[in-house]
Amino acid sequence: MFARSLALGAMMLVGVAGISVAQSTAAPQAKPRAGDEFRGRRGPGRDFMSDLNLTDAQKAQIKAIRQKYQPQNEALRTQAKPYIDAARAARQKGDTAAARSNFEKARQVMQGGQSIRTQETAEIRNVLTPAQQVKFDARQKEMADRRAKGDHKGWGKKGLGAPAKSS
Repeated sequence: MFARSLALGAMMLVGVAGISVAQSTAAPQAKPRAGDEFRGRRGPGRDFMSDLNLTDAQKAQIKAIRQKYQPQNEALRTQAKPYIDAARAARQKGDTAAARSNFEKARQVMQGGQSIRTQETAEIRNVLTPAQQVKFDARQKEMADRRAKGDHKGWGKKGLGAPAKSS
């Protein structure tokens, strides 16, 4: 009887230790959000600003500008999220027409904030030196060209393609 109790206690101790080890492992990395390459969250070579060689003062100014516009940008993402979620669900079901329609609605919501992003970009650009502005402008153009081709996250998967542009 004592041997059974001892064995049972040992098994429980091993089980608790196993659970403890499993819980203490590192949490999985969060999925990158759209625009993270601009914010430098996708690793080396993907940081929009890294090749500009910003000073600490410039970094602080840009951080303040981003924080200033963050609530408005977050509000736009929150408004677009139901359409994006509906589009993803429709795509999972194979309903490409509904997916395109919902992606287009999300795009329209996000375009409503274009003036905010234009203002934010202008303020960031004003922090840069003329040489940095040349690099910044080139990168902005590169990103715009990719968007025009539909070469961005989410669109183009499973043959969906970029949403049609409204005229």
